[in-house]
Amino acid sequence: MKMNRAAAFILFSMFSAGFLGLARPSIVPQEKPRIRILTTVFPLQEFARETAGERGDVGLLLPPGAEVHTWQPKVSDIRKFASWDVFIYIGHGLEPWASDILKGAARPGLKVFEAGRELPLLSPGPEGDHRDASPSLDPHIWLDFGLDLVLIDRLRDLLQTLEPENAGLFERNAARYKESLRRLDEKCRLAFGSCLQKTFIFGGHEAFGYFARRYGLEQVAVYGLSPDAAPTPKELAAIMAEAKTRKIKTVFFEPGVSDKMARLIAREIGADIRLLNPGHNLTKEQIAAGVTFIDLMESNLESFKHGLACR
Repeated sequence: MKMNRAAAFILFSMFSAGFLGLARPSIVPQEKPRIRILTTVFPLQEFARETAGERGDVGLLLPPGAEVHTWQPKVSDIRKFASWDVFIYIGHGLEPWASDILKGAARPGLKVFEAGRELPLLSPGPEGDHRDASPSLDPHIWLDFGLDLVLIDRLRDLLQTLEPENAGLFERNAARYKESLRRLDEKCRLAFGSCLQKTFIFGGHEAFGYFARRYGLEQVAVYGLSPDAAPTPKELAAIMAEAKTRKIKTVFFEPGVSDKMARLIAREIGADIRLLNPGHNLTKEQIAAGVTFIDLMESNLESFKHGLACR
């Protein structure tokens, strides 16, 4: 059967286009953008990143090495709020600038997650815990691993409302990370159950109140809830006297805050010094090395075991 010239030309054109890759490309479905999450401190960044998994793009507002109590956002930082889907912060005075930014710079539809809301919060000193929003309440909630479990559950719930189709993924991610925290918590309980000393002198700010409450320890901090709240000479003398009475052999200091006070006390009472990291932020070197919140807390545990003479 002979083919006319017109039909042959059409057939040749179709074959040539397919062979040379000139045929009309198939339409590929566009991938759904990831949930963009902005956090204020490193523990919240890790909690959100681990819970969201591949569906999250999680950023940290603090620059590497910055101290959260004294850092102030610049105009360039405020502009970031226009491009994020979720903003997660601690509250209770840790980020005093947050409310003004949220009123004036946040884009419509931004989901705001206040991590410290409705948690059993501590007042500085011996007064115990409270549940109001007073700025004097201790905001360092991430140093209670039991409260962290609650936070991760709440983050999971928020993400599930944003992407119901990925509810199972968020559930699995949250469960996996919570198991890591439970193992860390159990290590701490076992270690602190064998310590000869239960009081520790911290030459930094009053950050470890929640940690001390969870494991039956007593924190004596040189500074207040903020590193700017320096002790008076009378307060410093009282700390030294208490350290001598309790036969303290180690004084702890923190990164980002001068260790001058810790060294002064240690020299006065004949003690050594060890690092404790509240974990609110990482340095550039730690970020490059992939240091995690769990890593920081396990390092703290080793310092505590030395300083409190744990068997």
